[in-house]
Amino acid sequence: MNLLTGEVSRMLFGEGRLPAVVRRLLEEAQAAPPAQREALLWTARASAPDSLAVYYLLYKHYATQGEVLEAERAARKGLAEAARQAGLAADWKRVLITQADFAQPGPARFWLFTLKALAFLRLRAGGVHEARELLAKLKELDPQDSVGGDVVKALAEATAPKRRRKI
Repeated sequence: MNLLTGEVSRMLFGEGRLPAVVRRLLEEAQAAPPAQREALLWTARASAPDSLAVYYLLYKHYATQGEVLEAERAARKGLAEAARQAGLAADWKRVLITQADFAQPGPARFWLFTLKALAFLRLRAGGVHEARELLAKLKELDPQDSVGGDVVKALAEATAPKRRRKI
């Protein structure tokens, strides 16, 4: 499946079109080995810093390579760009459900999806406290769990140390 076309793409990124040069770079990145893919993705980001699809592909690339901190860095950049485009607060903790329609395709929806990704990445990096804060914000903004935050929450609960009961 090509993430840049079809329903998944429209649900995350809206109807925006990628410039031809960026589309070409992303198509090359898809078939490239990891080191070359990374360079192509950052070139695409430099060419179109407002393209949310590029941020998604960057954090997905790093996560797939097991480079969790780099994935987190790319996700935070994507979160910031999506917040700017959606008119949301730069600090994710200050975002309110009334500030955007998170169910509609576009920057606010991508922001919500990336918040979930960031929670997962924080969990993998050992940042359990912040992962839980991110998941609480996600639940507040997406009570119907339309982006699948409950999956990350279940993972967080499964990896949490079990408390011993006092006898």
